[in-house]
Amino acid sequence: MSFALIRTLLITDPLIVLATVVMGIISFCLIPIDKDGSKQIWCAKFWGRMLTRILGMRMEVEGLENLDPHAHYIFAGNHRSYSDTPALLYALPYNFRFMARSGLFDIPIMGTHLRTAGHVSVSLENPREAVRSLVEAGNKIRNEKLSILIFPEGGRTEGPLEPFKEGVAILGIKSGAPIVPFGLIGTREILPMHGVAIRGGVVKVRIGKPIPTEGLGNRDKGALTEQVRNEVAALLGIAP
Repeated sequence: MSFALIRTLLITDPLIVLATVVMGIISFCLIPIDKDGSKQIWCAKFWGRMLTRILGMRMEVEGLENLDPHAHYIFAGNHRSYSDTPALLYALPYNFRFMARSGLFDIPIMGTHLRTAGHVSVSLENPREAVRSLVEAGNKIRNEKLSILIFPEGGRTEGPLEPFKEGVAILGIKSGAPIVPFGLIGTREILPMHGVAIRGGVVKVRIGKPIPTEGLGNRDKGALTEQVRNEVAALLGIAP
């Protein structure tokens, strides 16, 4: 048994559980006074910062100067590890919501937070339900002026970068919000996809320039999907 695994089991995992339970209780207590979910998002961001420390993630964020702090966006990028979530909560200073797979909404405590904070459930098995989720997310962006974060690969991947699903383009076209590509580097080294031992290290979040979507139609979704993927690949430093 490696030192990293022993440290994970005896120190890191208990601290993750403790931080999650404490912030989950605080988030749950805020529900009656949190009309728009913003207070629960604050809790999630604080939890994310706690986890970056617990996981030993030395965060480097590049490209925030590309963004208007008063605008709302669709953030889209690669997904390599469970540690991506705290990294993004740390890196993005926005009142954003995740598009998360529907199964996560069934998990006790986590599911309650996801629903009451206004995150969007998306089915990976039912295309009709997935389209309905995209319409819901588009309405949130337009009507509530919120940002949405989506992983266009459809989940965690083992390769460098999988093909993107067209949902990110549909969301951009429906809402008219710019799509901001991001690249996550180093999270797989913190916690591999099928690994258990957690190792600290540098995590880079590279944020690209917003891609306009206003005025685009359904005929543009293929080209827009490819453009977003190419931008993410460039941020990761890999071939499209």
